[in-house]
Amino acid sequence: MRFTRITIDTDKMGGVPCIRGLRIPIATIVGMVANGMTEKEILDDYPDLEHEDIREALLYAADAVKERQIPLVTA
Repeated sequence: MRFTRITIDTDKMGGVPCIRGLRIPIATIVGMVANGMTEKEILDDYPDLEHEDIREALLYAADAVKERQIPLVTA
């Protein structure tokens, strides 16, 4: 998949994947969604973001962990 809204620039944020060079890391957006924030709350907190930015951040994160083994801790 080609991600058109994700930028990686070694001169910004140490090369961390961000949305459109805005210095808003993908991990920040994914974390907000994981913590139960609604899209409206995220867009209110980050007015430079757009609906498609959130969608692509989630798709990017899903693609990043695809076909990897992630260790799970069992009780």
